[in-house]
Amino acid sequence: MSRVSKRCFSYLILSTLLTLTACANDPVASVPNYATLPVNAMSAGTPAPYGLVHTPSNSNTQYRVASFAELPEWYAQPFSGSLKSFKNSCLKLVEQAQWQYVCARAAQTPDTDLAAKNFFEQFFTPWQVSTNGQLGGKVTGYYEPVLQGNVQPTTTARFPIYGIPVDLVSVPLPNNLRNSKGVVRINPTAANMGAIQSNGAYTANLAQFPVETRGSVLKGRFIGKQFVPYFTRAEINAGALTGRAPILGYANDPVELFFLHVQGSGRLVTPTGQMVRLGFADANGLAYRSIGQYMARKNYLPLAQTSMQGIKTWINANPLHLAEVLGQNPRYVFFRVLDGSPEQGPIGAMGVPLTAGFSGAVDKRFITLGAPLFLATTHPDNPKVGLNRLLVAQDSGAAIKGAVRVDYFWGYGEAAGQTAGKQNATGYVWQLLPHGVMPTYRP
Repeated sequence: MSRVSKRCFSYLILSTLLTLTACANDPVASVPNYATLPVNAMSAGTPAPYGLVHTPSNSNTQYRVASFAELPEWYAQPFSGSLKSFKNSCLKLVEQAQWQYVCARAAQTPDTDLAAKNFFEQFFTPWQVSTNGQLGGKVTGYYEPVLQGNVQPTTTARFPIYGIPVDLVSVPLPNNLRNSKGVVRINPTAANMGAIQSNGAYTANLAQFPVETRGSVLKGRFIGKQFVPYFTRAEINAGALTGRAPILGYANDPVELFFLHVQGSGRLVTPTGQMVRLGFADANGLAYRSIGQYMARKNYLPLAQTSMQGIKTWINANPLHLAEVLGQNPRYVFFRVLDGSPEQGPIGAMGVPLTAGFSGAVDKRFITLGAPLFLATTHPDNPKVGLNRLLVAQDSGAAIKGAVRVDYFWGYGEAAGQTAGKQNATGYVWQLLPHGVMPTYRP
């Protein structure tokens, strides 16, 4: 089948499936005010020609210029919500010259569906994303959990929520060492920081650190004369952090706490109604592993039933397996207390608040954080209904890998969690970039 006929066949499937009835730092005052940028002194870029295919160097990802008419149910979008979410992105994007013009235009655009629709159509080019010619990718959902607990330990609230440990050290890792299995020398340079130096007092065997989590930073701890990987989840659950990390609160339920780590942010509610907003601060540098896949391999649950709800139900019925199952995911997340009103969404990897239904997590190697992103998939509450939405790429996650890969943010609370836990479907992605801005790959 030719490249053109493959694309037409894929759109036929997409149309049939998806044109059904549609249903991290806080922003600070020092950020430039994009609403005051001199629009008249800038100019919009030139739109890329329809059908142009761009493949960034060293990437297997293709980006093809599409028309807005190709996007399923484009004309029925709640554009005002998308625009409000994009304006949050502009709190950070304004620092980049190529985004300043569209951010200034966004500030001048009223929050109405019609005005917002015209804004996106006038100033953005939609690029359909594919990998090795495959248009479809994986779409999951996430949410901001609400945990019951307390700020002090009680007979009920017994499971600590940790801040950044004093002995967790991050070491910048140059590109040429990301896949290395060699030995380097490291010196501590500041609190929670170290550096690779030829005269370092500590040695680190890079073969001990998981390659898939290295990125630009190596995380671990000093022990003796060595720099070694940080404690695993199993070790931390067994008490390894006692006296090493601040405790921000205590959860009643260890399984709910586990899913707080998976989601990356949440809220702790005390019996008196006090609410503590918790945001991602750091992680132990170990790879994320799916406990659902482990449970399926052990025949604890069929893979199709390893949703968040299914896992919770099974562990509650089999408490003796609690430590075993949760310990299969060595990655552990540390939190910080967030300021702001209870109505404000959690802070995503981009450093701006997320908006329920209009924010998503992506792999930032392939998708620009802050960019609008059109997602076409099915609704988790009704697979016969299309979920086609212009959201904004404002977050990332350890389990979000690949160019056509989106984690859809549903908001906070039990209802959002129920829907997010069921979402696992094929989806299609278009990245919207300002005219003249080309898609990039950032290894």
